[in-house]
Amino acid sequence: MAISEPTSIDRPGREPLFLRACRGEDLEATPIWIMRQAGRYLPEYRRVRETVDFLTLCKTPELATEVTLQPIRRFGFDAAILFSDILIPVEAMGVEVRFNPAPEIANPVRGEAEVHALARPDPVQEMPFVLETVRMLRRELPEHVALIGFAGAPFTMAAYMVEGHGSKDFARTKSLMYREPLVFHALLEKLSLVVSDYLEAQIEAGVQAVQLFDTWSGLLSPRDYEEYVLPHVRRILERVSRAGTPSILYGNGTGGLLELMDEAGPDVLSLDWRVGMKDVRLRLGDRRPLQGNLDPGVLAAPASVIREQALQILHDAGLRSPHIFNLGHGITPGSPIEGVEELVRTVHEESRRLRGDGSS
Repeated sequence: MAISEPTSIDRPGREPLFLRACRGEDLEATPIWIMRQAGRYLPEYRRVRETVDFLTLCKTPELATEVTLQPIRRFGFDAAILFSDILIPVEAMGVEVRFNPAPEIANPVRGEAEVHALARPDPVQEMPFVLETVRMLRRELPEHVALIGFAGAPFTMAAYMVEGHGSKDFARTKSLMYREPLVFHALLEKLSLVVSDYLEAQIEAGVQAVQLFDTWSGLLSPRDYEEYVLPHVRRILERVSRAGTPSILYGNGTGGLLELMDEAGPDVLSLDWRVGMKDVRLRLGDRRPLQGNLDPGVLAAPASVIREQALQILHDAGLRSPHIFNLGHGITPGSPIEGVEELVRTVHEESRRLRGDGSS
């Protein structure tokens, strides 16, 4: 299946629509991509996974490139996101990671000695497969499709490392944070250095934007986020910004933290579906481009509902304000292909029409 050809507004030689949105420029349409757009809801992805385990897929550039391209070929998204996992750098730090199918840590990090023992890997030496995948993708992707790199934010990575697996409340993580704050800060400081190195290596290899996933920071109060998370995220984004590469900060369940996340300094703030786009504009203003924020469950709804909800988000975001359409979380494995097709078609066609009409 061939990759979708650029439209008349995305003519060759022009910076991709997605990147112009990240920079807050006036746009003729709203770009769209979705989190986990390469994954189990796609039959072509499932066919690849029948032949290889998840970690091998992440570490084989030819295969990781193929699955990254699959949703671009099928749907014509405006950006591709590198296929990998947020725990790849954790493994390189000396922590044993396996997927069964959810991530499991064989040697959890729960004290000062374990934190001290963690390595600061050189991405070029320890994670060359990621960088080779980036280079291959830049050769394969058409000019109008931007390539996004990514990493997990320090708190989210630490949550997995301390617990040893996923959790509803991450009680061990919070216990370490409150009982041994110096150790916890040391862990996040080390992770912030590793993440910064990793993102800078991806940028050097060719990614055109980066997203920082802070999936579990919504577990924290504003006070604890400001104390334990904000300084480390800010330092990562400051290092990324020196390269001139747009950054996106995503948090799940972070409606009460948005002002603090905005303070961290991302170029784009990505929202989950539990907050209203219009309310966020009122809270933060129009200065910061926003990304999001359709409930992933809507993709299983009738086409009329998908169109209605997508149009509402387009209106609430403000058609003259910088906006990148996305889901409020990763797409679920059972999402129907037809729902994704309807969403992409609606966002592309209706945002062009509405902007052309001068609507707001």
